Amino acid sequence: MPKYHNYSKALHHKIFTVISQAADELEVDAYVIGGFVRDHILERGEPKDIDIVAVGSGIELAQKVSDLLPNKPKVQVFQNFGTAMLRANDMEIEFVGARKESYRKDSRKPIVENGTLEDDQNRRDFTINALALKLNENGFGDLLDPFNGYKDLQDRIIRTPLDPDITYSDDPLRMYRAIRFASQLNFMIEAESLSAIKRNNKRIKIISKERIMDELNKILLSKKPSKGLSLLFKSELLAKILPELTALQGIDEVEGQTHKDNFWHTLEVVDNIAKNTDDLWLRWAALLHDIGKAPTKKFHKKIGWTFHGHEFVGAKMVFKLFKRLRLPLNEKMKFVQKMVLMSSRPIAVADDHVTDSAVRRLIFDAGDHIEDLMTLCEADITTKNPKRFRKYHNNFQLVRQKIEEVEERDHVRNFQPPVSGEEIMSTFGITPSREVGQIKDAIKEAILEGEIPNERDAARDFMLKMGNKLGLSVAEKS
Repeated sequence: MPKYHNYSKALHHKIFTVISQAADELEVDAYVIGGFVRDHILERGEPKDIDIVAVGSGIELAQKVSDLLPNKPKVQVFQNFGTAMLRANDMEIEFVGARKESYRKDSRKPIVENGTLEDDQNRRDFTINALALKLNENGFGDLLDPFNGYKDLQDRIIRTPLDPDITYSDDPLRMYRAIRFASQLNFMIEAESLSAIKRNNKRIKIISKERIMDELNKILLSKKPSKGLSLLFKSELLAKILPELTALQGIDEVEGQTHKDNFWHTLEVVDNIAKNTDDLWLRWAALLHDIGKAPTKKFHKKIGWTFHGHEFVGAKMVFKLFKRLRLPLNEKMKFVQKMVLMSSRPIAVADDHVTDSAVRRLIFDAGDHIEDLMTLCEADITTKNPKRFRKYHNNFQLVRQKIEEVEERDHVRNFQPPVSGEEIMSTFGITPSREVGQIKDAIKEAILEGEIPNERDAARDFMLKMGNKLGLSVAEKS
C-alpha cells in the first residue's frame, strides 16, 4: 500500500486531534476518508461533511469523541447501518466501522460485514474517493492510497477501484456519480469505466428517481453542465430518464431543407445560462425550453421546417416530466413552466417597431420573472456567426431598455387593478357577477393597450363608461 508525503497540515482542525485521542484510547485505527481528502488535495476548500472510518466500531468511536468534546454533542446512532453522526464546530462528522459489502441483483442496499481498511477502500466508488488519512498519533496524517487515487487526481481521471462492471452493477447510482464528478471537477472518465457505464445502464431502473435527480441537479449546477449531460447522453442513461430531451437529437432533411439539432443546441443554452445564474430551476428551464419541438415538428413545402406552438406544448410537458421524476410540483415547477411557455416572447419584442403595449403585456405576463426570462432568451443565442450574434444581443439590450422605460412609466409589473371588484359592486349596487369580471378585465386591457394610464381616476372613469355599456346604473348613496 503506497504512502505519499504526510498530510497532517490538512488535519489542523482541533476535531481531528480529538478523534485521534479517542481512537488511541479505544485502541482502534481511525481514518478520515473520501471527499475531505480529495478536496484538500484538489484545493477545493474544506468540506463541512467528514467521513471517519474506524477499524472496529464506528458508533463507539463517535460516542468516545463526544465524551472528549467540551459540550458533549449528541450522537445520532443509525444502528441498521452501523453508523453514527455528530455535529461539532459547524461540521457534520459521520463515523462508520470498516466493512465489506456484497450485493443482491435486485437492490443497491449491500449485505454488510466487518472488514479491514482495505476492505472498506475496496467498496468505495472511485479511486479518488478511496484516499484515507490516518488519524492515530502514530502516523497522524499519513496518506493511504491502495489504488493510485492520488495519481488519478493529478491526471484528472475518474476510475473505479475494482472491476467497473462489478462496481456499477452492484450500485448503479455510481454511474450517475461518475458522470457528476466528471462534470463538477472537469475530469475524464477512464475509457473502460465509461464503456462499463453503457453496458450496465439498464441497472439504473433499481435506483429511486429521487436519488437520480439529486445527482442530475448537481450536474446541472456544475460550471459547464454540458460535460455531464453529454456523458449521460453517450452512455444512454439520459434517454432512460429524459426521453423528451433526447428526442430532440438529430437533424431531418426533406428536399434539401434541414433544421438545427435541437438537443446539442439545448446543451449550449444550458452552458450559456450557467455563466449567468446559479438558479437551479432557471437552469432546468434552459434544459427544457425546447422539449415541445419534437412533438410539433412539421415540414411544409413552402416554408420548410416549423415547430408551431412548441412553447405551449413544452410547458404542458413540464408537469408530466416533473411528476414522473419526483421533482417538486410547487412554485418551482410552475416557474419552469412559465419560462418554457414564454421563452420566445422577448424575441417578438426585439423588433424596432414594437409597440409599448406589447412590452407592457410581456412585463405583465412575466411579472417578477422578467429578468429570468431575459436571461434565458439571451442564453438561447447560440449562433456561431459573429455578426448575427452581436445583432441578437444588441436587440435584447434594446428590449431591456424598453422594459425599463415602460415599467418606470406604467408600473405594470405585479399589476394590481386601480379599481377593485368591491368598488365596482358598490358603485353599481350589484353582487358578485359576470359583469364585475368583465369590467375588471376591460380596465386591465385598457391599461395594457395604453388607452388609459395605470391610475385610479382614469380607471374609475373607464369603469363608469364600461358599466354604462353593460346597462348598469350608478347606485344611489343612502
